[in-house]
Amino acid sequence: MGLPIICLVGRPNVGKSTLFNRLSHSCQALVSDFEGLTRDRQYVEVLLDDDTQTFATIIDTGGLTNKNNLVDSGIQSQVLNALEESDVIYFMVSSRDGVIGLDLEIAARLRKLKKEIILVCNKAESLNPTLAAEFFELGLGEPMLISAEHGQGIADLIDATLPLLPQIAVEEVEEVEGIAVAVLGRPNVGKSTLINHILGQERVLVIDLPGTTRDSIYIPFERKGQKYTLIDTAGIRRKRSTHEKVEIFSIIKAIDALERAHVVILVLDAKTGVTEQDATLLGMISDKGRALFIVINKWDGLDGYQKQEVKRKLEVKLSFVNYASVHYISALHGSGVGKLFAPINQSYQNAGEQYPTSVLNKILEKANQGHQPPPVKGRRLKIKYVNQTGVFPPTFTFHGNHLKNVPNAYERYLKNFFINALKLTNTPIKIEYKSGNNPFKDRKNILNARQIAKKRRLMKFVKKR
Repeated sequence: MGLPIICLVGRPNVGKSTLFNRLSHSCQALVSDFEGLTRDRQYVEVLLDDDTQTFATIIDTGGLTNKNNLVDSGIQSQVLNALEESDVIYFMVSSRDGVIGLDLEIAARLRKLKKEIILVCNKAESLNPTLAAEFFELGLGEPMLISAEHGQGIADLIDATLPLLPQIAVEEVEEVEGIAVAVLGRPNVGKSTLINHILGQERVLVIDLPGTTRDSIYIPFERKGQKYTLIDTAGIRRKRSTHEKVEIFSIIKAIDALERAHVVILVLDAKTGVTEQDATLLGMISDKGRALFIVINKWDGLDGYQKQEVKRKLEVKLSFVNYASVHYISALHGSGVGKLFAPINQSYQNAGEQYPTSVLNKILEKANQGHQPPPVKGRRLKIKYVNQTGVFPPTFTFHGNHLKNVPNAYERYLKNFFINALKLTNTPIKIEYKSGNNPFKDRKNILNARQIAKKRRLMKFVKKR
C-alpha cells in the first residue's frame, strides 16, 4: 500500500501551487499572478503530522476551465487522472472572488466522485467566518478558511484532513531513492513524449506547442527493482526569446534540476540537428560535470541520406563532449526508448565509482610515459601522484610541483587518458591540482658573521666594476 494521496483542484489562480509549496515546505511549484501557470500534475511526499508520523503525497494540478482549446483540454485530462489517484480532494476557491459559475461547474463534477472532499477557501487572511457564508451553496459542506500565502489556517486544515486519510503503517514509509535523470532540450523536441513512453502512461502534458512544460516535474518510478526519478524540464530557449517572467523562472528551475541530477539526457531534434542553443546546453552540462548521453529524437522521419548527413554533422559539433554516446530514437512510436536504461544505469555507476589510489597511479605512470608534462615558463611540471577526492563527477586531485599553470591541452590529454583507461561511459572527470608547499617559502635566512663579511667583499668588488 502506498502513501495516501491528497489532490489540489480548482480553477486557475486560486492558490493551489501556493498551498502545495506551503504543505511541502518548498518552492517546488512555480507561483505567479500569471493565470494557468501550472499545466502538469506535480507530486511531493510530505510529513503532515509529527505526533502520528502521518505521511501523504500531495498532487498539484493545473487550473480547470470551461475553455475548449488544446492546452485546457490537456490540463483537464491531467486533473481527471489525478482525481482517480487521490484519497482526499482539496477543492480550492478564492474568498476574494466569491462563488463564480466555474466554481459551481467544478463542484457539480466533484460531487459525483466517491471521494473525501474538503472545500478550501483560500486568500481569507482575516479568517472571518462571514467570508465562508456564500460558499455553502457549492454543496460540499463547511468551507475551511485559510491563507496559503501567509500560512494561516493550515494547521486546522491538516487536523480536518487526518481522520479522512486511509491508515498506513509508519514502517511502510520509505524515502524514495534512486537515479535522478534530468531530460533537457530545447522546446518541442519531444522531452515529455519520451518520459510518457518510458513510464507507459500520459504522466506529463504533451501538445505540439512549444513551451507546454513550464515547471520541472519530478516523477519517481521503479523498473526491474531499480528506483529512478525522471525530471521533465522546461525547454530552454535563447535569452532573447524569453519574454515572460514565468519562462525565465522555468529556466532557473531547469538549471536547478541539472544540479540535482545524476544523469542527463539531452534530447535533440533529428531534423534541426545541433543548434546554437543545444551547444549552450551542452556547455552547461559539461560545466556541471554531469553524466550525459544524447538522444536524437524523430529519427524515423528521415530518409537514408538525411540520416548520414545528421551523423556526419554530429561528429563535428559534439567533439567537445566526445565522452557522451549518441542514441537514435522515436519517442512518439517508442522505437529505441527501451534501450536507454542500459546507458542510464552504466552512467550512474561510472559517475559514482570509487577507484583505488594504486590503480590511478598506475594509469598516471602510463600517461607520463606516453606524454611527459610540458615545461611552463622554463620549468617542467612534475606530477608525483594522484588520488580520487570526489564523485558525481569522479574528481581526481594531482599532486606535484609547479602545477598552477597546467596547459589546457595537457589537461585534455590527462582527462581523455583516464576516461579511456577507466573505461568510463558517458561520464566526464574533474581534475584538480595541488602543488607541494615549500617549507622555506616565508623563512628568512639568517647569515653568520663570516657570511656577512663575504657578502660585503663581493659588494665592493661589484661596485668597482
